[in-house]
Amino acid sequence: MNLKFLGKGGSDSGGCPSLYATDRGTYIVQGWETTTVGTVEIPHLLPAFAEPDTFIGSTMTDTGRGTFAVSGRPITEPDVFSMLTLAENETAIEVPKRVRRYYGNAAAPQH
Repeated sequence: MNLKFLGKGGSDSGGCPSLYATDRGTYIVQGWETTTVGTVEIPHLLPAFAEPDTFIGSTMTDTGRGTFAVSGRPITEPDVFSMLTLAENETAIEVPKRVRRYYGNAAAPQH
């Protein structure tokens, strides 16, 4: 798997969590470990690094503390892990990359 770094932020230890695009049409989301396998916690700012006209295609649940919980396939491949700089309390998941087709409704003209 080849990774393209897209952005990082939300931590004082190396700027992680991070978002990567893969050559498989998916995203790798690096975030803080949770008690649920395959679920990471990421800062609200991280999805903004998604490639133009795409989004993270996995449900993001607002934790109420400035982060989202997001779930995906746990990364277990050593070659992929070797490309990531993980803090002690971080892990990574693979999630779908979806094409954005809706950009909201234009405001109705005021009369």
